[in-house]
Amino acid sequence: MKIEFLRRLRGPNVYLSRPAVLARLRLEGLAGLETTDVTGFTERLLRSLPGLAEHHCAAGAPGGFVSRLRNGTYFGHVTEHVCLELSQLIGRDVSFGRTVAAGEPGVYDVIVECPVDESPMSRVPGELLDAAIDLVLEVHAGRVMPGGTAPVRLGAGSRDGILARRLAGLAALAEQEAAGPSTRAIIAAARRRGIPVERYDDLSLLRLGWGNRRRLAWAAMTDRTSGIGVDIAGDKFVTRYLLAEAGIPVPPGGAARTPAEAVTLLGELGAPVVVKPRHGRQGRRVALNLSAPDEVERAFAEADGEVVVERQLRGRDYRVLVVAGDVVAAAERLAAHVVGDGRATVTELVTRANADPRRGDGHCRELTRIDLDENAERVLRRQGHTPGSVPGDGVTVWLRDTANLSTGGTSRDVTDQVHPDVTRLCQRVAALVGLDIAGIDLRLPDIGAPLPPGDPDRVMAGVIEVNAAPGLRMHLTPVHGRARDVGDAIVRAMFPGGSDGRIPTVAVTGTNGKTSVTRLTAHLLSGSGIKVGTATTDGVTIDGRTVLVSDATGPRSAQTVLGDPQVEAAVLETARGGLVRRGLGYDWTDVGVITNITADHLGQDGLDSIEDLAHVKAVVAERVREGGTLVLNADDPWVRSLADRPRVRADRKRLVWFGLDAENPVVTEHLGRGATAYVLHDGWLVQATGARRTPLIRLAEVPGAYGGAALHVAANTLAAIAAARALGARPETLVDRLGEFDPSVENPGRGTLLRIGDVSVYVDYAHNPAALATTVRTLHRLWGAQRCVAAVTLPGDRREDLLAASAQVLADGLTRVVLYEDEDLRGRSPGEVAGLVEREMRARRPQMACVRADGYRDAITEALALAAPGEVVLVIYEKWAPVRAFLAGLGAVPAGGSPVVSGPALPAVPAMGAIPGVTRNLTAQRTLSRTLE
Repeated sequence: MKIEFLRRLRGPNVYLSRPAVLARLRLEGLAGLETTDVTGFTERLLRSLPGLAEHHCAAGAPGGFVSRLRNGTYFGHVTEHVCLELSQLIGRDVSFGRTVAAGEPGVYDVIVECPVDESPMSRVPGELLDAAIDLVLEVHAGRVMPGGTAPVRLGAGSRDGILARRLAGLAALAEQEAAGPSTRAIIAAARRRGIPVERYDDLSLLRLGWGNRRRLAWAAMTDRTSGIGVDIAGDKFVTRYLLAEAGIPVPPGGAARTPAEAVTLLGELGAPVVVKPRHGRQGRRVALNLSAPDEVERAFAEADGEVVVERQLRGRDYRVLVVAGDVVAAAERLAAHVVGDGRATVTELVTRANADPRRGDGHCRELTRIDLDENAERVLRRQGHTPGSVPGDGVTVWLRDTANLSTGGTSRDVTDQVHPDVTRLCQRVAALVGLDIAGIDLRLPDIGAPLPPGDPDRVMAGVIEVNAAPGLRMHLTPVHGRARDVGDAIVRAMFPGGSDGRIPTVAVTGTNGKTSVTRLTAHLLSGSGIKVGTATTDGVTIDGRTVLVSDATGPRSAQTVLGDPQVEAAVLETARGGLVRRGLGYDWTDVGVITNITADHLGQDGLDSIEDLAHVKAVVAERVREGGTLVLNADDPWVRSLADRPRVRADRKRLVWFGLDAENPVVTEHLGRGATAYVLHDGWLVQATGARRTPLIRLAEVPGAYGGAALHVAANTLAAIAAARALGARPETLVDRLGEFDPSVENPGRGTLLRIGDVSVYVDYAHNPAALATTVRTLHRLWGAQRCVAAVTLPGDRREDLLAASAQVLADGLTRVVLYEDEDLRGRSPGEVAGLVEREMRARRPQMACVRADGYRDAITEALALAAPGEVVLVIYEKWAPVRAFLAGLGAVPAGGSPVVSGPALPAVPAMGAIPGVTRNLTAQRTLSRTLE
């Protein structure tokens, strides 16, 4: 077996609503085999991973997977379950998996859930799948070692090693990449509030919220944390000077640049003293209980730079957490220590303490491992111990002077004991330093007692340090006492008033019209004076300015828009490719729009039918938030089917239909329930609610509709109006904004009409049968079937039956076609697509004129030469920018909102009631009780 590629689905996707990884697995030698074909496989596998017996699989109860093993299942499915079990064994709590055929015998897509906040760059999923494959192959080969819970040896040669050792390495990697406790607490609190959270790679940097409501946090530091405050807290001498000036009790002391100055301070202050780096953190290189000059000199050398020397205060160590001016937690900190039992040595007691699963390296777990290093041995010697000493039963042996958790210390919650004097003191300290989140270290006899009288010369208690970005572990999981949800306190301070940090969002998907609906919706919303961000096929636009030119319809582009602090509303084109390959770039939207679902991209990414496409597009419908609005095309049967999907119906979304047929039974039934639809009625775009009708704009006046000939523009406009209205846009504002929409500027390349001399040029992106048919029908309404010439390219990555269907549409609607190929052949040989299309067209219409051209320049030139005065040249392009530049070089100018050409007069645009499938039985419709506003 081998993995051909690995994809990370970073958001909700076609498989589940959480992140996942998809691996294309080729079984090779195991293709065609099932578990029952390999004698003893099931028993060996269960002996290696007993936890597989608890897997439900499709049975919905423990033992379901074992039943599948015994009855026979393929090895791709086995690999999925082994990967899930290995994930559990390394503490990665995931449970969802699925294996589906990838269309080729012996090739499968294995989908395995990922933790929601695991970095998209994480190496763990790939490593786990590799380990799962190795294990399955080893069990298949019968290489099983007796005894133990992990008896199978994985891999040969350089990959040799027992499963337990390999899993330990994977667990260490997962822990290394995981967010720390402080970051996890903020993420969890935000998610409980419904605030979207994005973690930047494997850093502790978080983006909470979207657009102009977004906030940034780095562990326990936010984007509102004062840079000056951080610098003050990072300089222990400046901190104590600032606090002392304000009357805050701090230990007597001063700064020393040389060992001699440090020793002088020892003489002035009196023993014992503390020596700490002026710019140190986390208790590193801090020395306490120093009484002799040589101890101070050694501490100075170890501090490696300028130090602060302070008189050591008696009392207990406390940490108080202040968030946005409020004391939200307090803990007593105890230095690293062990308690003797009369039998074990200090070394053995430390090993026993480090076996606590809460302890880990650095800050990755609730507690930090205790190191028996030189500092620990020095503290031991002062107590008369060595690492080999055996302390008596109940005797406490200290291993550090400092009480920092980062050096192995523990904590006890004392939040409910904090005296009001201490509360006021800590609030003043945080304000003086200028920190929105501050960890204030105090040395006090008792945090529950009033503060001793202030006397600068005889300080008995006081502030010994102020910390920016303080660690939260001691409050989240104290060894003793109640845990405090300080992550929630930080999130509440960042998002006051119950805000969820979201901005209004619209997601637009479908086969055709996505870009046009996205652009028009953004235009309508911007009429309210808000800054709109969009992501479309052509790029990312922020407040009307393009900031990124690319196919921006995937999750990264969505995140670019949602992460921009200028954006007040987002309209996101969401295409099939990004959805299938990477998942959504957001968790929920306020409005989802499905334009239509027709045959395109079949044969790609495992999508073989329109039903498969509908399943993919349904993700956008399913991820409209509860109470949001789902806008669906009532004229499209596949779009209509989405309304009946369980996850669409269950989330209590508001359903709004749009369509060109006001008599559509789906629409009439919907209106009969008092609901809302946007329809074409009697030549008007109308908002209908129950029996009430509110005409918005005449179809003939819709920009880009060419007097009503371009009916797909009517459908796109209705969808955009529905989306904008769902977000609160007023009808009168919409009408004004519609009148200001210039398709040639704001939606270029989509039905753009130009003139070159006495020939019209109609440019469109149609690239599938349905879009081509719509475009050709529009031209027939305007010019007639005999007055059209086309320069056409079709994408090479489409299935041959789809290319053939497109060719048949061209043959049915046109008599003169110039075929060309784009520079990107998308895996095809030169001339292959053009040859296929030409054969299909000639088979359909033998007498048609078909010319081949080399590239878009020659194709457009040839098509213009074939066109007579007063005719139109249809240009289908793959890349708009070069085609636009070439046409401009030929002297093309905008033709305005309706075609104006020289030569014979054009036939009049048909009356709306005469166009099949648009409106029917208008007389009966007029009898409905309605109000026209």
